[in-house]
Amino acid sequence: MPTPLDLSGRCVVLGVTGSIAAYKAALLVRHLKKTGAEVQVLMTPDAERFVTPLTLGTLSEKEVLTDIFPENEEGSWTKHVTLGQWGDLFVVAPATAQTVAKLAHGFCDSMLTATALSARCPLLVCPAMDRDMYQHAATQDNLERLQEIGYEVMPAAHGELASGLVGQGRMPEPEAILKRVAEMLAETEAPRDASRAGHDVLVTAGPTREPIDPARVLTNPSTGTMGYALAEAAAARGASVTLVTGPTALSPPPDVEVVSVETAEEMNEAVQARRTDADYVFMAAAVADYAPADPSTSKRKKTDDDRVLHLRRTPDILQTLGEHKQPGQVLVGFALETDDLLDNARRKRDEKNLDWVVVNDPTEDGAGFGASTNRVTLLRPDGATENLPRMPKAEVAEALLDRVLAARHEQST
Repeated sequence: MPTPLDLSGRCVVLGVTGSIAAYKAALLVRHLKKTGAEVQVLMTPDAERFVTPLTLGTLSEKEVLTDIFPENEEGSWTKHVTLGQWGDLFVVAPATAQTVAKLAHGFCDSMLTATALSARCPLLVCPAMDRDMYQHAATQDNLERLQEIGYEVMPAAHGELASGLVGQGRMPEPEAILKRVAEMLAETEAPRDASRAGHDVLVTAGPTREPIDPARVLTNPSTGTMGYALAEAAAARGASVTLVTGPTALSPPPDVEVVSVETAEEMNEAVQARRTDADYVFMAAAVADYAPADPSTSKRKKTDDDRVLHLRRTPDILQTLGEHKQPGQVLVGFALETDDLLDNARRKRDEKNLDWVVVNDPTEDGAGFGASTNRVTLLRPDGATENLPRMPKAEVAEALLDRVLAARHEQST
């Protein structure tokens, strides 16, 4: 028996266009997922006439995107850019004569064509159309132009067509496309480079616990959910992720190096030891600002002499990171504020030399500690702000990564 393909960790963007062969895309998605690949499906509006986004979204385990500006993703004007960075390979199957022409001449009227223009990865086109359309000189010129641009074109297969004619024009079978995908991915470097999410991403998460005595601590209600979601999302995009976490009840995210700490001192030591290698730093932890000045080695008793607890300041981890920020490093701070959110966020950005600040109000419903959702405001490097709607923290993580990566891409181009 042939050795099963292993495309674990590879990211494939699959473009599906308005051909009757679009139904075969479902089988191609299943094949790709079985190899371990991640698949993001993009559809043209006409493709929805032949196969539903629900079908392909269920099989790919990702929402299918069609419009350049998806209605349910606020601020998604950069989504095509981040997808173009995310993919290891872009496959258009089936590719109609219309889409072939658009790709050949740089049209940008759907999420599919916009992402193709933004893609830094190889692109594989699998034509599907009627015999005479395929043989037409204009189509053949467009296919040749795609190859001149650097795209790979799989010749259409010969056989019976939807029109009843027999000839060349059938989309290559999903098994043949899968084989070519594996060959092309084998020719590309893995793991993916820093143009997606950076070679190294450092994330902090959870609370710290500052001991009063062996039985008591000073801490806060942070569950670590936001930081863990960021670590998992960055790893899924190909980053090498280190998660420095305080005590939580969460399971370690897959493909993430986890460093467990208890106190602010321990978190500071772990972060500073790793800061110089990080391309992106996301400081999502709720670090205690104060710790008992003289923790007891035995349990304190309830006495009149012991009603005052003397505190000391803990290390300002974010301040130190800002003071020693590496060239090109992106530093993202989180701020939890109950009053004057934006004023305090701007002050924090300026004082600590941050690039981005993510600020939220824990007193708001569905935001802050303990909730599965969050509602945050992003303070961008240029000073602009963006209010994200309340959404699951995993979606907040994806939205934040989208924007941070897109801004980095704009700076480098």
